[in-house]
Amino acid sequence: MKNKKTGLVFFPAFDWAISPTHPEREERLLYTRDQIFEEGVLDLPEIEEYAPRLATIHDIARVHFCVPRVQSQVTEAHLIAAGSATLLADAIVHGELKNGFALVRPPGHHAMRVVHGNRGFCNINNEAILVEYLRRHHGIKRIAIVDSDVHHGDGTQDIFYHDPDVLFISFHQDGRTIYPGTGFPNELGGPGAYARTINIPLPPGLGDETFHYVVDNLILPILEDFKPEFIINSAGQDNHFTDPLGSMRFTARGYAEFTRKLNPHLAVLEGGYAIETALPYVNLAILLALAGHDYSYVREPEWPGTMPENPERVARVQRVVEQLRNVWENRDRVDLDKIFGTGTFFQRRKHIYYDTDYIEEEQLERVRRCPNCPGYITIDSRADHGYGHPSRVFCVSIPFTACGTCQTEAYDAYEQARGLVQYQFVYLQDKSTDTFLAFDQDKAQEWVSEGPRVGE
Repeated sequence: MKNKKTGLVFFPAFDWAISPTHPEREERLLYTRDQIFEEGVLDLPEIEEYAPRLATIHDIARVHFCVPRVQSQVTEAHLIAAGSATLLADAIVHGELKNGFALVRPPGHHAMRVVHGNRGFCNINNEAILVEYLRRHHGIKRIAIVDSDVHHGDGTQDIFYHDPDVLFISFHQDGRTIYPGTGFPNELGGPGAYARTINIPLPPGLGDETFHYVVDNLILPILEDFKPEFIINSAGQDNHFTDPLGSMRFTARGYAEFTRKLNPHLAVLEGGYAIETALPYVNLAILLALAGHDYSYVREPEWPGTMPENPERVARVQRVVEQLRNVWENRDRVDLDKIFGTGTFFQRRKHIYYDTDYIEEEQLERVRRCPNCPGYITIDSRADHGYGHPSRVFCVSIPFTACGTCQTEAYDAYEQARGLVQYQFVYLQDKSTDTFLAFDQDKAQEWVSEGPRVGE
């Protein structure tokens, strides 16, 4: 590993924006590009730049139910952002690189399993696509995602909430003070994946000291216990003290030190909207930390020096850390029936708001409580776009390690839903065989997508 390099894909998507004045617009990474070139980082022997590539439509369908189809929800920029992460992952798994940084946009961690439009600036989830790609193409089973964005990674949580082989950890500004209003300590995963979701909400105004207290006393010990084969950092940078959308006080050096400690295989850019005062310095610091290069000289022009923290808020975080350490250490001794009931299915109703596209979605999610596998999932989704008739779809997802019984029941659920006229579209995602089915009720037409076998 000593002589291996850090891979970088830089894709700023200068031709894609939500709108000319939106925070997620073309020039978001303009100053980052200039900083990287001015510092001569790409000339360092420890860093190698790769050209981006496109993800396939099937890579997206393996993760998302895009309504009505994948092509309706993505642009070429989305496919490049997702594909660049899988490109670097291939190089890492094949031993060409020690780690990598997908410095790409559009972001993705607010995109959930079902996609009716854009929410939180996201259409598809780059990290989730990467996880399923690693499983299918490289046989990697245990994966950890650590999300360092100021906003809770609710989309990533939604996708892996019932997956015992994916550990999702998110530390973020308290959801009572910022979008999307979720990510609390009691959100711990479903009955088959209890304590595989860990959320640490941080009170506004805290900085590097508390940031690293959480890392040292909770995140790193849990990762050591979980022993992931691959670690992904959803590298949001809007916890920075100058970010216009958040109220935290992290610094570029704090992010670099976090990256050094976490030692992820791959960092994937998420949020961060201080395009001049933060992103050029934070991205540079993260890249240098990944490469094992000196980052001590990286400092923002507006760096205020040591920032005092509110003792009461710090104590609140320390209590949450202690609570979650206890949850993690006792996860195998919990009576799950007391938490989730004793039924054959566990179900939950969710109201999901698409703040970018002004869509309101109501979901009924049901997961089969199976003793032999994580269980298949069904989702009845109704979306109101604010005009015309609401759309309603039915989705079935079969996990990668599904047992034969769950696979049979899931296909039966798909066939039954095809016969119900209230659903405009019915979808089935079989991760165990890498097959995707979609049925258009109006056209009475089904389309099929199948991926390559493992190792191809």
